[in-house]
Amino acid sequence: MIDCEMASPLTPGSGPPRRIALFGGTFDPVHDGHLFIASEARRLCDLDEVIFIPCWQSPHKQGQQAAASHHRVEMVRLAVEGLAWASVSDFEAVRAESSYSWQTAEHFAGALPGAQLFWLLGVDQWDVIDTWGRPDILAELLTFIVFGRNGRHPRSNPAFSSVFLPGNFDISATEIRHAIGENAIPEGLDARVADYVLHHQLYSLKED
Repeated sequence: MIDCEMASPLTPGSGPPRRIALFGGTFDPVHDGHLFIASEARRLCDLDEVIFIPCWQSPHKQGQQAAASHHRVEMVRLAVEGLAWASVSDFEAVRAESSYSWQTAEHFAGALPGAQLFWLLGVDQWDVIDTWGRPDILAELLTFIVFGRNGRHPRSNPAFSSVFLPGNFDISATEIRHAIGENAIPEGLDARVADYVLHHQLYSLKED
């Protein structure tokens, strides 16, 4: 197992803290690459749970029109149905404002007292983490689990506790949206999610 340990205080007489990863993102739509990352993180870091957190609007993607947040939350619910270790939270999706990771981290630290919190993200986000808001709060509350993508490998950042997972994925939500918009059957999409997309006619008019 990858060394994903981070010091965490124990209450006298209690067992080890629950190990929970927060997985934020647009999930527009959620696809097999997201599920692969979450599954590998759970396996290699011995996580008890991975919480998918679709955002309302990423502050890093201003100007990009995503499917409505309630649709993206429901697609994630369909994708993780039957996975005992996965769940979805609409904490960010219902706020109707740009989501900042430090606010989400503070929320779950309060909602899950005693838990050891991780943040799951890809190398593209990790490379710009110094631009995220309130890095002091992020560093205090989280260990980052970083996954490579498209042959890119994470670089060390001493400001944050982190662990780098081996492997890669090259599934793109943008390519999936384009395929749907051209009436093609996209690869890398759960059948239940694909049915939901078709039923609600999502992405059919998108050109991004």
